[in-house]
Amino acid sequence: MSRNSASPPTDGSPVAVSDAKTDSALTHGLKQRHLSMIALGGVIGAGLFVGSGAGIAAAGPSIIIAYAVSGLLVMLVMRMLGEMSAANPASGSFSVHAERAIGPWAGFTVGWAFWVLLCVAVGLEGIGAAKIVTGWLPGTPEWAWVALFMVVFLGTNLASVKKFGEFEFWFAALKVVAITLFLVLGVLAILGVLPGTDAPGTTNLKGEGGFMPNGAEGLVIGLLASVFAYGGLETVTIAAAESENPVQGVAKAVRTAMWRIALFYVGSMAVIVTLVPWDDPKVVEVGPFYAALDHLGISGAAEIMNVVILVALLSAMNANIYGASRMACSLVARGQGPKRLGRISSGVPRTAVLVSSVFGFLCVLLSYWRPDDVFPWLLNMIGAVILVVWIFIALSQVVLRDRLEREAPEKLVVRMWLFPVLTVVALLAMLGIFVLMLREPDTRDQLVASGALTVVLAAIGVVRQRRSVAVKG
Repeated sequence: MSRNSASPPTDGSPVAVSDAKTDSALTHGLKQRHLSMIALGGVIGAGLFVGSGAGIAAAGPSIIIAYAVSGLLVMLVMRMLGEMSAANPASGSFSVHAERAIGPWAGFTVGWAFWVLLCVAVGLEGIGAAKIVTGWLPGTPEWAWVALFMVVFLGTNLASVKKFGEFEFWFAALKVVAITLFLVLGVLAILGVLPGTDAPGTTNLKGEGGFMPNGAEGLVIGLLASVFAYGGLETVTIAAAESENPVQGVAKAVRTAMWRIALFYVGSMAVIVTLVPWDDPKVVEVGPFYAALDHLGISGAAEIMNVVILVALLSAMNANIYGASRMACSLVARGQGPKRLGRISSGVPRTAVLVSSVFGFLCVLLSYWRPDDVFPWLLNMIGAVILVVWIFIALSQVVLRDRLEREAPEKLVVRMWLFPVLTVVALLAMLGIFVLMLREPDTRDQLVASGALTVVLAAIGVVRQRRSVAVKG
């Protein structure tokens, strides 16, 4: 059996077309060290360094529970995705899996939704990075810095996958070193052995308002904030198709990333809320990591964090351009997009790289041209897309696991824990998050807009699938 083979669906839908030709045309220049760092670096971003401040302000010390719960959910999702990707490595990752498990319409829907998400994210990350640089160099235009960053990462992604991998390796390594040093300093301070600091004990954990100062409502808001901070891990399964050993590579990357995520995310939140009062204004105004470093009396804390956040944003830009281009290329290879977008030159889908970058820069321009209507609509539209992706991953895993056990059990290099119980638990948790989003005004609009995007794409996908069946019939 070939690695992309699939048994015919029983519902009469057409058999999913693999992107094996695309994967063979792409170069395999990524090494295991690249994959491992992509897996780690993909989730260590501005969402952790800055966005976690709003979660702490809402949940207080109970943000530790929020990140632990959402972290467990992400671990389950990545285990499911790792199982499918190790069995059938593909540059389209979960889009290919959804197409094989559910039908072409599902692959079309989740693939293009993720592409839109990544392209808009590229623009947002460019804006964030430009704001930091203009803070250092006042008077320089933000859009010019975004354009410069776009050109740099357009160049690295157009050159070769090895160039992308090297950039991402060192970006991710810097982030990992920074957060490791932060955790070491934080633990030393908590123990009272860091010079110039006193052990805080549980004062801040049980301080103003207690461990859950805003009750269950605050914990819910913190949970929602933490869920979306984990987005980015999926890129490693896309990159695995271009690695030297796709099966072993994705299996190892997924396994090692899981416990490190728990250490970095949950550990960071525990250190911060132990050292700093949760209601300290600096936690939201300048970020929780800066607030903790400032509390420890580390000089230049603001500039240190600005550099780390800049690296995180540039790393995310680089990774998202890569992920968007490979997803688009895979979709085209399966007849799910314009053929010109799938052209591969010297092992690189250069047209897809260029179009994805241009779309991202267009989002930046919209932030200046239409800041009050179109741009906020774009932000809402991608707000809950990652949850949609996770639901498709879980549904696909249920179908493909049974199929693999019947047809090719030797391909189950990575197995989902306690299948199908934990898969069902993960699905129920995701549906629960949707319900929680509907309850909160700030997230309700995101859910509605993301839902509308998903419904529109699904409708287009269904129409395309029926036309394909009619033509073949």
